[in-house]
Amino acid sequence: MLNVGLTGGIATGKSTVAHILVRKGAYHIDFDLLAHELQLPETKVWREIVACFGAAVLNPDKTINRDKLGKIVFSDHAQLARLNGIIHPSILDAWRDKVAGISLADSRAIILSDLPLLIESGLQDLFDVVMLVYISAQEQINRLIKRNGYTRDYAEKRIASQMAIDEKIQYAHIVFHNDGTLEETERKADALWQELQELEARGRNH
Repeated sequence: MLNVGLTGGIATGKSTVAHILVRKGAYHIDFDLLAHELQLPETKVWREIVACFGAAVLNPDKTINRDKLGKIVFSDHAQLARLNGIIHPSILDAWRDKVAGISLADSRAIILSDLPLLIESGLQDLFDVVMLVYISAQEQINRLIKRNGYTRDYAEKRIASQMAIDEKIQYAHIVFHNDGTLEETERKADALWQELQELEARGRNH
């Protein structure tokens, strides 16, 4: 089994790269999806978030409004740290359960754990390989404005809430440059999949 920590930054295309690799046979664990499931109404994490940030972050159906919560935490590092302190322990427990289940079913599994804040959270040691999906910070801003309709100011704040993408390179075993066309991403992913298979086999044979 090869346990890959997949990271990057907002709008770098991590999900696109992950989906291509899943088609080739990788397993994908999306930490954002885990976080969403753990924040459903009346769960333990949901109750802690409401107690910390107030009912103003809820939709009428009691689900958490991620945009409202995001506007609170992404402009205030202390608030972001409070939110992460609530969510991260439960996410890691759920993630370990999923990894154990996959490895039990497939001893040669290549597992991609998609975690935007992997490096900021100091979780590199949980993985055999850290893979960074990279585009420039300016391209991140451009994609956020185009994709999400954000103002430039808000896009810059979202990016500033994470470690600068260029600083993450030193922590990565693999840097996947994703600033080209989808066809170029597909072609690069072919070579990447071969590399991941070789790493898995090397680890298994040692």
